[in-house]
Amino acid sequence: MTFVAALKPVPLWQHFDDILTVPRASKDEEQIRTHVLRVANKLGLKHQTDIAGNVIVQKPATGKHNNRPPTILQSHLDMVQEKNADVGFDFLTDAIVPKREGDYITATGTTLGSDNGIGVAAMLAVMSDCNLTHGPLEFLFTIDEETGLTGAAQVDATLLHGRQLINLDSEEENILYVGCAGGGDSHLTLNMTATPTSSQEHTLALSLTGLKGGHSGCEIHLQRGNALCLLGRILLSAHNIPFRITSLHGGSAHNAIPREAFATVVVKSNDRDALTNALNEELSVVQSQYQSVDPHMALKMNNAEPLASAWDHESTLTALRLLTTLPHGVDAMSYEIPDLVETSNNVATAKSDNNTLVITTSSRSSVDASLEAMRRRINASGTLAGAHVEEFAAYPGWKPNLESHLLEVVQATHLNELGIKPEVKAIHAGLECGIIGKKVPGMDMISFGPIIEFPHSPDERVHIGSVERFYRLLTATLKALA
Repeated sequence: MTFVAALKPVPLWQHFDDILTVPRASKDEEQIRTHVLRVANKLGLKHQTDIAGNVIVQKPATGKHNNRPPTILQSHLDMVQEKNADVGFDFLTDAIVPKREGDYITATGTTLGSDNGIGVAAMLAVMSDCNLTHGPLEFLFTIDEETGLTGAAQVDATLLHGRQLINLDSEEENILYVGCAGGGDSHLTLNMTATPTSSQEHTLALSLTGLKGGHSGCEIHLQRGNALCLLGRILLSAHNIPFRITSLHGGSAHNAIPREAFATVVVKSNDRDALTNALNEELSVVQSQYQSVDPHMALKMNNAEPLASAWDHESTLTALRLLTTLPHGVDAMSYEIPDLVETSNNVATAKSDNNTLVITTSSRSSVDASLEAMRRRINASGTLAGAHVEEFAAYPGWKPNLESHLLEVVQATHLNELGIKPEVKAIHAGLECGIIGKKVPGMDMISFGPIIEFPHSPDERVHIGSVERFYRLLTATLKALA
């Protein structure tokens, strides 16, 4: 146990404290699934696990509320596992180390996993609390949300009896979400031409670090720097110097804006100073451009051990031109909903291996035609560069229903319980509601949560007081529905 277990509401924070010790990588949720099932078994609650690995737990109604329609609570089990490059941490074995900073809980050099660990903890708390008032409940714990919502896409809908669902994966207080963007990923694979290095070439290891990154849906509008795109831009500025790349990588997840990017290059010894001067000159321009959003951006250039081969100069330029050409950031704002990003793209990851470079992009839009147009644009850029482009199936968005009965109940409960009239919004991030709503037509859905800032980065933090208010709203809503 850590200090987290003593925070209020105690039932929720105790479960979150336990969750901090459980590995829960996307596509590797076995340990956190076992943890959830252990809690359900201890409480004597019925549960089922579908073929994909999603878990559904049933809890009977309290008192005389058995005749009420079942309500589904839903969160995802996995988390984005990001850490700073200088932090020694193994997500497979090490417990996340929480620390308190004023009114917030954060982690020590890693993501905290409050996305969506707070939602999971809230569900476990509701499962465990015998003093709550509610109708029949179903708890849907989905897997693999962070890498493409694939768990929700494979949910066995026949196991769900409820037709009203509360998603607990939102990250802003006093806001009720009733819609979200759809999205889809693309992989671009470049085959590079490599030639041997020589004793006349010098090897440099480059690292662009210190950027904030963040969630590529919730925080794309903040226009933070993309470390991959910016490193590509900085290197391309020295295109007249015949340097060559031996490796290039950066980014860690399709839905996280890259905070760090790395490259190893070789250059003729007599061109080394010219190269470093050119890179530093462009770095100064980039730092000036992003000073207000990424003030700690830094480029390190260190001598490295010689390597046997490197991409030829033309292959190097092709890769850098592609990185520079690919769109990143907000592409369009919504005409209908003020301040809502309609369409965006994230140049998410790049990794070189065996003379290939694979770049992953993640596109989002609340308009199907705009999403398709963005993906065609990415395909065109990759094709022009000679890359093989693979497009993964898009997941659907969630169309708002402002006549929702569930929305009416939660709005009234929010005002009565917290004394504030909540805003009703759609979100640019992808929520599992879009997929679940398509699998179960007629599902009435809403999403709300506490304040979680900087998710998908080691700066992730959750506001303590907002978690207490979030849990009050959740339990009061269940009572109102009963």
